[in-house]
Amino acid sequence: MEFKRISIDTSKHVFTIHGVDDQERPVLRRDLRRAQVEPFFAKLAPTEVALEACAGSHHWGRLLRGMGHRVRLIPPQYVKPFVKRSKNDRNDAEAISEAASRPTMRTVSVKSAEEQAATIIVKHRELMVNQRTQAINALRGHAAEFGIIAAQGCGNVTALLEVLSSEDSIPVVAKAMFEQMGQHVSDLDTKIGALEKQLLEQHKANAVSKLLAAIPGVGPITAITVALTVNPASFETGRHFAAWIGLTPREHSTGGKHRLGRISKAGSERLRQLLVVGAMAVIRYAKPGSKSASAWLLQLLERRPRKVAAVALANKMARIIWAMMARGEAYRCQPVAA
Repeated sequence: MEFKRISIDTSKHVFTIHGVDDQERPVLRRDLRRAQVEPFFAKLAPTEVALEACAGSHHWGRLLRGMGHRVRLIPPQYVKPFVKRSKNDRNDAEAISEAASRPTMRTVSVKSAEEQAATIIVKHRELMVNQRTQAINALRGHAAEFGIIAAQGCGNVTALLEVLSSEDSIPVVAKAMFEQMGQHVSDLDTKIGALEKQLLEQHKANAVSKLLAAIPGVGPITAITVALTVNPASFETGRHFAAWIGLTPREHSTGGKHRLGRISKAGSERLRQLLVVGAMAVIRYAKPGSKSASAWLLQLLERRPRKVAAVALANKMARIIWAMMARGEAYRCQPVAA
């Protein structure tokens, strides 16, 4: 039997497949064990296969493409509206097929094994940074229980540990725990430093990353993160790229009345954070005559708060990044504000 499309609801052990014919009528509903998926699709003629873009989907996308099938990965948030009533595996598989049948449905490009391997170091560094922040916050919280308050930031940890070790009113058991927590933070600092060294080496060897680093507010870490995780061909315009990062405003317009709200904060949280932090660094030194301060930015700072201007600048940086990556152009410096 030939199928127009087969959708797969993946899981750890049991996969649910849903096949439709040329009239979009269901003709196949079946559960497969993980070991049965590859033999099942190896026997089929090349057809369209739809999956949710979730954990493991790129692996199955590469595997099915190698068999000649046309693979489409659909973001889960676009599949959810097509789920009918109760959520179960069969309804999820049918919803994936319904979503894939829409001509304007957006899809995610299948990543190669090399592309996924290159992004592991970026994600691992992010994990280490989050763990360090969690450990420092826990240390400050426990210190506050003994009446010792410290300022935020990694640079204040050493001073806080010195105060805790010299305070006579703190029990010996608590001092021992504080020492272990300080050693844990120090170990994380060492690991993060090693990961950043590897990222800098990758940045020097990556032509796209070196090109993006010329943008004011984009440092080596941001540049190599974008170069390793972003495929510009997946976005039609720079605005679509900025919307994917979550830097465009939410819209609730009706009856010809346009209502724009706060930024959506959808998509890549890490890239959004890096761009906003870089924009704040540019704004910090923005003044007439500086190389990074354009007339547009200075005029914006006169009308809007600094953080609002930082989001607007991050949005603009995202569009510039997409344009440079899509067209292979170098950064063109804007006229310096007088």
